[in-house]
Amino acid sequence: MKYKKGKYLLAFTLFVVTGISSVNAQVKHEWKQGSEAGYTYRYVTGDPMHAQFYKLKNGLTVILSVNKKEPRIQTLIGVRAGSNNDPKDHTGLAHYLEHLLFKGTDKYGSLDWAKEKPYIDQIEQLYDKYNHTTDAASRKTIYHQIDSVSGLASHYAIANEYDKLMAGMGAQGTNAHTFVEETVYQEDVPASSIDKYLAVQAERFRYPVFRLFHTELEAVYEEKNRGLDNDPRKVYAAMLDGLFPTNNYGQQTTIGTIEHLKNPSLIAIRNFYNTWYVPNNMAIIMSGDFDPAYVIKKIDADFAYMQPKPLHEYTPAPEAPIKIPVVKEVLGPDAESINIAYRMPGVQDSHAQVMLEVVSQLLSNGKAGLLDLNLNQQQKVQGAGAYSQSFKDYAMLVLNGRAKKGQSLDEVKALLQAQIEQIKKGDFDATLVKAIVNNARLSDIKDLEKNDNRANTLMDAFIKHKGNNWQNDVGLLDEMAKVNKQQVVDFANQYLGNNYVLVYKRIGEDKSIVKVEKPAITPIFINKEAQSPFLKAIAAMPATPVQPQWLDYKKDIQKSKVGIAEMLYVQNKDNSLFTLSYRFDMGSWNSKTLPLAAQYLQFLGTDKTSAEAIIKAFYNIACNYNVAVGNDVTTVTITGLQENFDKAVSLFENLIANCKADEAAFTAFKGRIEKGRENNKLNKTIIMRGLIQYAMYGPNNPYNYQLSKEELNSVTAEQLTTMLHNFMSYKHTVLYYGPAAITSLAATLGKLHTIPAQFATTPVARVFDKTSQSSNQVLFADYDMVQSEVYWVRNTSNYNPDNTTTINVFNTYFGAGMGSVVFQTIRESKALAYSTFAQYVSPDKKDGRYSEVAYVGTQADKMNDAIRGMNELLNDMPENNTLLQNARQGIKQDIATERITQDGIIYNYLAAQKLGLDYDYRKQVYETADKINFADIQKFHDDNLKDKPYIYCVLGSEKKITPEILKQYGDVKKLTLEEIFGY
Repeated sequence: MKYKKGKYLLAFTLFVVTGISSVNAQVKHEWKQGSEAGYTYRYVTGDPMHAQFYKLKNGLTVILSVNKKEPRIQTLIGVRAGSNNDPKDHTGLAHYLEHLLFKGTDKYGSLDWAKEKPYIDQIEQLYDKYNHTTDAASRKTIYHQIDSVSGLASHYAIANEYDKLMAGMGAQGTNAHTFVEETVYQEDVPASSIDKYLAVQAERFRYPVFRLFHTELEAVYEEKNRGLDNDPRKVYAAMLDGLFPTNNYGQQTTIGTIEHLKNPSLIAIRNFYNTWYVPNNMAIIMSGDFDPAYVIKKIDADFAYMQPKPLHEYTPAPEAPIKIPVVKEVLGPDAESINIAYRMPGVQDSHAQVMLEVVSQLLSNGKAGLLDLNLNQQQKVQGAGAYSQSFKDYAMLVLNGRAKKGQSLDEVKALLQAQIEQIKKGDFDATLVKAIVNNARLSDIKDLEKNDNRANTLMDAFIKHKGNNWQNDVGLLDEMAKVNKQQVVDFANQYLGNNYVLVYKRIGEDKSIVKVEKPAITPIFINKEAQSPFLKAIAAMPATPVQPQWLDYKKDIQKSKVGIAEMLYVQNKDNSLFTLSYRFDMGSWNSKTLPLAAQYLQFLGTDKTSAEAIIKAFYNIACNYNVAVGNDVTTVTITGLQENFDKAVSLFENLIANCKADEAAFTAFKGRIEKGRENNKLNKTIIMRGLIQYAMYGPNNPYNYQLSKEELNSVTAEQLTTMLHNFMSYKHTVLYYGPAAITSLAATLGKLHTIPAQFATTPVARVFDKTSQSSNQVLFADYDMVQSEVYWVRNTSNYNPDNTTTINVFNTYFGAGMGSVVFQTIRESKALAYSTFAQYVSPDKKDGRYSEVAYVGTQADKMNDAIRGMNELLNDMPENNTLLQNARQGIKQDIATERITQDGIIYNYLAAQKLGLDYDYRKQVYETADKINFADIQKFHDDNLKDKPYIYCVLGSEKKITPEILKQYGDVKKLTLEEIFGY
């Protein structure tokens, strides 16, 4: 499941309609009491989410926030227990348990619980014996017994029945995560399926059965090995270790140590479940389209069986102050960086939380922070940033930076610390705090529209303080607005001294890595068509169908003109935010220099205004601009409050028309480009992208269509500014989503946006054609890693809209999601990978070709087995009519509950136009999905996948993957990084 280490911004304000003046209005946030259907709840005045906090008789917390934007509900079930609560001798246990909560109970996930239970009990006893055995030969014998008994037990198990239950009711985003203080289970369900969802979840937590454990254990091994290949994760772990030498934040990893992973105890896992998965330590949170009166009664009825227990929460000894810097070093193949982390008070200190957020944003807000302007804008480093992260016991402030060419990490460190010193001396603009607050308020307005943001923020509040400080969370920005300069200076001097942890990430071989070895596992039996009585009962529960809503481009989009440019318009009737875009049908394929010019713009000013002043001007009015260059499309986007529309548009138009070449900035810019290219060659994800593009298009492909080093050096600052000055002369479409009326908008833009009498001729685009594979081939790139990653690539036929429904059903059935054939076989049955999928990828334009792309990420010593496993499925697709029915039903429910709104309407129209369509294709899929039978997708599979040649893209260490291993799959070509990147 997803492994998380992020932070939620706990900052909200009133829903605004009329600009900064309204945004600045403050409301007193205090707890009040209300009632719903006989249930008492608490709420906070001025809460834009109108969240209702319930506490049921058994102690279960329920938090409900209604949002009727679409007929769906984001649901989270959280437990206030994570890796901090793991026993010292069984780290990783909370994470193991998270995985096992997807395996069912005695009522679902089993064909015959009475016959399955003796095997489950025997497996538990064998693992306990294994856990207490140290002799290697004896352990091997015991594991062989575990493998054997697990094979027998699997004949009574129904793998992935939880996923089938959720897919059958139209759920999306089925997942979970474990972190230091939490385990959270998430679903996004149709509003009409609320009864089904609650019935399943109530059963899920009643008595989970830890079946199919040894194959799931192997998936966790794979997840651990992925972490060993992840340099940023290793840096983060080192940082926590230094900050928290006593607290479990730093001393117990979420996934667990290798020693403990190899010695799991099902008894210990059960004890953990019985201790922490109790109602007085759990919360159900929902945000979406529902009736709170109905939902709270249903939750109370369905979860009343849960009984509270006394909790003995983890209470660590206080950390001793850090008196001198703690220095750590992390080695790995990825680019070098440096992190400076300060320990701060936790969430119980509300004033410190306010000050921490202010200081963090003063340092780095993406635009006008000290790091943004003094280091990134002036190009003194390759890149720098800062963030804060809060836990119950402590919080932390982290500054990070990457060195530019010829610069040492210690030089980056000095520059980062210099920004801290500026704050401590008060050397910053006090008005920046007001701008930070206004920008954050506008960001919150956007976030409030999304159920997942609302639910995650509420869950974060529950995990950290049971929601009891929600009034402080709601009022955070109001409190930030009150902060004065002296308070910032005092706070910085109190907490930001010589008391930091310094983590150097250096390039080198990490000899401390000990990978989790592959155990001998016999593929388990999968009951493909089986269904438990519980699943059938859930499927039979009544649910009012949700009626789909189709886009009618002629009605939903208004059209006008701005000069000779076409304008596409959708009105924002919800708030005062606008998004204005200029969309050009040209990109990097038309000019390799265009991406360079777009990036250079951020460092430029005009003859009257400096680059820094322009950035501050945008930030002070809470507006922003962005220039995004794609392969064949470039989009200029300006966003903000409608009352500042004229100012924002004028600022951008003046900048692009009058930007002035800056030679010093350009020299530094080219140096950063070169260093960025070097860093790209150190990143395995970026390397693999290039491998895939090479497989699809051949040696000359969109990925390596780059300026060579010689070409880059020959580019001049004047060339780029001339390109920017002339850019608006090319044909483009104006896109607008906002509150302004279309007539007044067209008139306003006619004055602000300069358009020529006739558009200039667009440069001819380079054409890239997908290759046709005639025989198997292996493309290999060497990378120092524990795992290996393998992609299968095959290009097929030209785009045909008539195939859309079949492709949707095939993908859902075959290779998309945890309920698919590929996932069930590769991961669940054979335990060959943590992550795997297979997708028939549709082109984005009408003359494009489809591609089949499959993936397995696995240990190097399991690569052959994984390749064989995927090849078997590509050549022989098993039949599972239950899964097919779920695929069809899930697709229809997804479409029925999807609501395309805001500027999404415009981009949906443009995407359809690019495919040669003038209608909402979803209607066709919805009306024909039920007609697709297994014979249809079998034929599709055989015509396009079966016995066809593929290009295997393999990324891994040549110390573990030899040419002899690769040759059995096709002709091998080891690619150099220059061949992959084009520079």
